[in-house]
Amino acid sequence: MYWKSVGAIHTEKTVELASRKAQEYGIKSIVVASVSGKTAELFVGKAENIVCVTHVNGFKDPGVNELTPQQREILIGKNVKVLTTNHVLSGAERGISKKFGGVYPVEIMAGTLRMFGQGVKVSVEVAVMALDAGLIPYGEDIIAVGGTGKGVDTAVVIRPDYSANILNTYIAEIICKP
Repeated sequence: MYWKSVGAIHTEKTVELASRKAQEYGIKSIVVASVSGKTAELFVGKAENIVCVTHVNGFKDPGVNELTPQQREILIGKNVKVLTTNHVLSGAERGISKKFGGVYPVEIMAGTLRMFGQGVKVSVEVAVMALDAGLIPYGEDIIAVGGTGKGVDTAVVIRPDYSANILNTYIAEIICKP
């Protein structure tokens, strides 16, 4: 499914398509980028293993995580695993490029993935982050869901590899994207 626009307007349908594909393929894990946790909540009951990947602490404001403690507790109470950690396709490398200028390999990789859409880049990133954290099994296809701004508009079937082997990550299918 290819959307004619980006953004939250496609969240409900993206959740539906991703959930249906997980069921069709027998995929047990869905990893979803969710800043507020609301999108992750939509996946409750849609797969055995739901992982919510938030923005890193200080993403918007120093010392602040955009996922409220209350929403984090709601997700955990619904058996959603919540991951808040360094973004694998930016992190320290972006700090170096901001300080010294230039572009570095991981930023080039992120830019290349954005050629397929911001949601594809985010989907790859959160899948690798979840694998690095041990929240999804190694060597299995999962569904990864990301977006452009608020909500989600992209879902992929992906077999991520660890960040140390990120170029071995395999995108098997794009379920939907702008």
